This record gives sequence, structure tokens and C-alpha cells, in this order.
Amino acid sequence: MKTFSFVALFVLLISCNPSTTIDFVESDIKIIPKPAQLKLKKGSFTFNKSTVVIAENAFIKPVDLLNNKLKIAAGFDLVIVEKQDAPNSNLIEFVLNTDLPKEGYQLNITEDKITIEANEFGGFLYGVQSLIQLLPAEIESKSLQSNTDWRVPNLVINDVPRFKWRGLMLDVVRHFYGKEYIKRVIDGLAMHKMNVLHLHLVDDQGWRIEIKKYPKLTDVGGWRVDQEELPWSGRPRIEANEKEKYGGYLSQADLKEIVQYALDNNVEVIPEIEMPAHVSSAIASYPFLSCTEKEIGVPSGGVWPITDIYCAGKESTFEFLEDVLTEVMDIFPSQYIHIGGDEATKTNWKTCTHCLQRMEAEELGDVHELQSYFVKRMEKFINANGKKLVGWDEILEGGLAPEATVMSWRGVKGGYEASAQGHDVVMTPGTHCYFDHYQGPQNQEPLAIGGYTPLSKVYQFDPVVDSMTVEQAAHVLGGQANLWSEYITTEAHSEYMIFPRLAALSETVWSPKELRDWDNFSSRLPSLFKRYEYRGINYSRSSYLITPNAEINLATKSLSLELKNEFSDADIRYSLDSDNLEETTTKYEKPIELTKTTVIRAAVFRNDEIIGKVFIDTIKFHKGVAKNVEYSVKYS
Repeated sequence: MKTFSFVALFVLLISCNPSTTIDFVESDIKIIPKPAQLKLKKGSFTFNKSTVVIAENAFIKPVDLLNNKLKIAAGFDLVIVEKQDAPNSNLIEFVLNTDLPKEGYQLNITEDKITIEANEFGGFLYGVQSLIQLLPAEIESKSLQSNTDWRVPNLVINDVPRFKWRGLMLDVVRHFYGKEYIKRVIDGLAMHKMNVLHLHLVDDQGWRIEIKKYPKLTDVGGWRVDQEELPWSGRPRIEANEKEKYGGYLSQADLKEIVQYALDNNVEVIPEIEMPAHVSSAIASYPFLSCTEKEIGVPSGGVWPITDIYCAGKESTFEFLEDVLTEVMDIFPSQYIHIGGDEATKTNWKTCTHCLQRMEAEELGDVHELQSYFVKRMEKFINANGKKLVGWDEILEGGLAPEATVMSWRGVKGGYEASAQGHDVVMTPGTHCYFDHYQGPQNQEPLAIGGYTPLSKVYQFDPVVDSMTVEQAAHVLGGQANLWSEYITTEAHSEYMIFPRLAALSETVWSPKELRDWDNFSSRLPSLFKRYEYRGINYSRSSYLITPNAEINLATKSLSLELKNEFSDADIRYSLDSDNLEETTTKYEKPIELTKTTVIRAAVFRNDEIIGKVFIDTIKFHKGVAKNVEYSVKYS
């Protein structure tokens, strides 16, 4: 015991002595997403109360990010000084380098100095984000962390994103999330060097953005009858004027605050104002917008087919939409306006007098061409206001608007076709990028819409299709995850669905493809999870869940049970017919052979402690196992 105490004291003294030389190894570097180039060197730099910063006013925000964390976790401030007053050592310097690409940065750490070079704000911010990930995970703590060695390795990082669009779509319509939660999501995006928040603000089940010229959009369209106790797709149709209880909306002041908060984190907020379908909430507010002008209620759940859509024949429809978009564009400085454009069932257009007159006047062959007319007309208005139109891949139907950007969700086909036509595309296929899918065994997960998109599958995503030409690949702006919220009823559940899958996606859209390696990525996750915990992020541990696979051998009357999870080197341990997994474990190395009814418990361990949920199952053998079957009545 005396020896142990002496060793512990020695380690403590070393950690408290900033002059002590410590050499890091490659496995100590846990940055996600992985930098494009990193060269580790001997030695380290230690932050302390005397550390100073040289930075111009334009780059104070990244300094504040680092300083605010150090204030709380380390208990000291970084003092900002003029260059002529700076010491020769123990300093951090921000240097403008106009030769670096947008969002790229260079991080150079020596014993005496940390230098971050970039061309603009985003690069400096991402340099600081990497520096934070080099510090101990305790830097994310919301309380003072005593006896922590605030040391980072000497290294050189040259980093730049692979794609310029690195996004997340957040649906705040089907279930409403407030301003403060959206800002938390922005914090998570910035942490992972993601730069687009696509806000889905309009859909059948709610209108979530204040439009001052049309107050009924939120007074009526922002609320619905509360049927939350019923299955989403099994809720009765709502008639007009039924009493609404569930809903909410974001005021223009709220949204301007969100936009500014996002800009301070190098995140562009792109609003989605759906058209011509997914607009029952607007039609419930102003029935003149539909072909039939029939009064309807705001749906409380799933709607299919979507026939209550904007009338494409009336001028009043386009006047309304131009008024709405004018207010939207005053709130959002984003380069893009998303108009949806998906899943429009055009039944009413086929019989509507106004739509038929429009088709005749514009010489349109069918309702698909009428939708193309609709989208092209809205694009002209959006372009005239200095913005670009982006929509789901259905906007390809009937002919694509001249300068439109396609967001490909029904696989990658739409993106492939649009890029072949010379259009920019954002890849967001449901197979890899839909975060409303399950991320672990369904019986062990909270409710989701269906599908199975685990962490490892997200990591396989690549925005560029192998068969694309060089010219097509140049039109791929990047990739995006989508979190639809039909089944995601709370902010905590939403956060659970985003993290850590966002980390996997961030590496697929930031890091060079040749550097991506699942085993290497998964080795960096424990450090990230610790940071999530300090931040209070409700992240999913589904990647640690045990997935069984059983095979029956009729000849030996036995069952072979394979246990696995998403990590190739996971420390899986199990016990048979024991209530206490931690005391009676066997390390899993090969399939377990069972010949009788057995209760099995298994879990992933790290440092001899269980992480994630314990898998429990009873494998039942009965007297009929591997016996011949005799039929008293011949089967058909």
C-alpha cells in the first residue's frame, strides 16, 4: 500500500508540474472528424494562469469558446494582449493566412507556443475545436476540475473539409422543439465541424414560423388536436374548428436569435418552407390556397396520400408564397431557401378549373409539368432576391428548374441524375442518413419510424457515387443527415437520435476518404462519449448493444450462439444461468454451444466495467427439439 501511495503521489506531482516533458503517442489523438494531415512531435504545451492570447477582434469568438471552457473547468482566464506586449513563450497566436482555403486551418503546437492560422472565421473556429479535443475531456465539464493537467501534444495539423455542405435537418413540425434546444443542436454541430442546420419549419401537422402578414398561419396552423396517446399513423382525421392543444411556433425574434447564434458557430441556417404539398397547416389557416377551398383541420398525425396541396392555377397562391418568402428571407441570410417539393399527390390539380386553365395557357402536358412550372416560377422569385432554390429530388419530375440544387433522399439516383444535368446536389439517402431510423436492436431502443441505420452504417456513407464522372462529382456539395420527428416526441429523444451518429457523419463529409477506417474511428469514440457526458448530451450507447445470432445443429441437438456488436475489438463477456454478470463472467471468444435451456447475460466491458445495456435472453430447449414430426392430420 505504501508503494502505491508513493507512485500515486509521484504521478500527481508530475501532472501538476508544467515543465515536465511528456511525449504523446498517436493513439492519444482522439480528434473527430479526423484531420486531413497530422504530424505528431515530441513534447507538449501546458495551459496555465499565465497563458496569453494574441488575436484580432474579428477572431475573438473562437477565443471566447476556448476561454469560457477554461474559466469553468480550469478556473483561469486567457488574457488577450497586443503582439508587441506578448511574451516569447506560453502564448496562443491567431494568424491570418490568406493562402488557406475557406474553413481550412493550420494548428502548430510547440512547448512555447500554439499558433492557429486560417483565412476566415470558420477556419479559426475549427482550429480551436481541434485544440479543445486535444485537451483532456474534462475541458467540457460544467464545474471546476482540480488536479487536471491541461496539456496538449506538440504537433502540426493541416486540415480542410472534403465537402462544403455538412448538414443536419431538424424537423420541428411533427413535434415542436424550442429555441434553446435548437441552440444546443448548433453547439453539437460546431463541435463536429458541421456547418449547415436545415430547419424544417412547415408541414401538414404544423406551421412553426411567424409570418406577420398572415397571422393565422401560427394562430391556427401552429396548433393541432392533441392525439399524442395514439399511434402516429392511426389518428382520426381532424375537422375544422376542433379544439387545438398541441403545438407552438418560433417568433421572428426567436429565429433571428437562432440565426445569429448559428453564425457565431459557423453554421448556416437554411429554412424549409414546403410547397406545393405538406401544407395542410397553411390550408387550414387560409382555405383559399387549395383547389377546393374546403375548410380542413390541422392533421394530428400521418397524412397519406397528400391531396390537400396548394392550387397551382391561382395567382393568389403565388402572391401568398412570395409574401411569405419575403419575410422568410428577411430573417434568414442563408444562400439557400429550401422549398420541399416532395410527395405531392396531384389529384385535385387534374380536375381544378384554375389548374387546367394554367396548363392550357402554359402549354403543359400533364400535372408533373405543372409542378415543374410551379417550382420554376418560385425559383425565379427566389433568384431575383439573391438566393438559390434547393428541394427534394421530386423537383426533378417534369423538368428541373434551371439553377436548382437537388437534395437526394430516395437513394442517390436523384442526385446522380441532377449532377449529370449539371446541377449541384446534396446527398442525403434514407439508407445512411435518416436519423429517425433505429440504431440498435428494435426491442432495446426507443420508438422510431422503422429502418435500421446503426452508427457503423452511417460511417459507410459517401456523398460521391463511384460511377460518377469527375464533372458530376464536382457538383456534389456534400451530405446531410435528416431527423424527421413523427416518432421523436421530446427534445431528449431527438438528441438521442442525433448523437453519436452525427460524429460518424461528420467524418464522412470532412475527412479525406482514404483516411477513413472504422476501427480507428471507433477507438476515438470513448473519449468523445466522455465529452458528451460532461456536456450533458443524451447520446445513444446503442453501438455497444449485443446482437445475437443463433444456428441450430439438428444432428447434435445443440444451438450455437454468436454474440457481437458494432466494434470489432469489443470486450464482450457473458455468464450462463447467473444473476450477477460482473462476478461470473467469461470472455466471449467464439460461438457458445448450448444443449439445454439456458439464461444468458452478456455485455460489453471497458476497464472491467459494463458499458451499455446488459443483454439478457433465455434459450429454451423442449422435448421436441430435433425429433421427427408426425402429423395426425396431413398438412396442406
